[in-house]
Amino acid sequence: MFERGRWIWTVAAILVMASLFSPARADDPATPQRIQEEVWALLTPLPTFGYVARPVGDGPFPLVIINHGVGLKATERSFFPLTEFRDLAKWFAQRGYFVVAPVGPGYGASAIDIPERAIFGPFFSKIGKCENPNFRDAGLAVAQMDLWIIDFLAAEKRIVPKDVIIVGQSAGGWGSIALSSINPGSVKAIITFGAGRGGRVGGKPNSNCAPDKLVQAAADFGRTSRIPMLWVYNENDTYFGPELSKRMHQAFVGAGGKAEYRLLPPFGDDGHFMICTPSAIPVWSPVVSKFLEEQG
Repeated sequence: MFERGRWIWTVAAILVMASLFSPARADDPATPQRIQEEVWALLTPLPTFGYVARPVGDGPFPLVIINHGVGLKATERSFFPLTEFRDLAKWFAQRGYFVVAPVGPGYGASAIDIPERAIFGPFFSKIGKCENPNFRDAGLAVAQMDLWIIDFLAAEKRIVPKDVIIVGQSAGGWGSIALSSINPGSVKAIITFGAGRGGRVGGKPNSNCAPDKLVQAAADFGRTSRIPMLWVYNENDTYFGPELSKRMHQAFVGAGGKAEYRLLPPFGDDGHFMICTPSAIPVWSPVVSKFLEEQG
């Protein structure tokens, strides 16, 4: 369907573009809003798709952007699950937010990587070699995509441009931290789950590519970051364990950043992926709700 320069695509095998009324959980608001789920083409300078969950109606609504993690192999990125954060998105949508979980550049059909033919897709999240990783620019690439999405949805008059929350998991959380260093006036708060880069080198738990440089990069972002943030980690996160995540947080706030650190109990086999699991909602939702209430 074509409407005012925006394509809205229905993926029948995944979602139905129809109003949904999800059963209320104990942590749901007293009167959860009717929501609808869609797949949008986001016509930013680097166009991409995004899973959308939003209240029924035209809005405008406050916006939540959910940034996903990273897959370093093109074959992994080509099979990216579009609805990876569906339960998280619905949780926010039932509270009145327009939620978009964009597919990062270089994922899905654009996951092309054929070095022998000098053919590469638009994947901007590589950090380089562990001897000299570029954690900073990999994070800022995600931040730039968020800014484009905010501008696009504001032009569509679907969101309140000055009422935006950024949420990110893993590398998407690191990109959200990077965004905080820019301090865009539209972003009021940022929430991250298991944020970081360079985790599980060679597939080994708690083996980071360059932990000291990751901590230093966190401090660099903290020097200019002034947006209120919530950093959530789990005790059994095998990508960014408690020791490393605490060091990152201490460096960030020590440099001037504003971030609350919460270490949650172990969850499942690897707490790094807690946010992708529906059964985890009662675990993280009280922490997130309290943070949002404190931010007004």
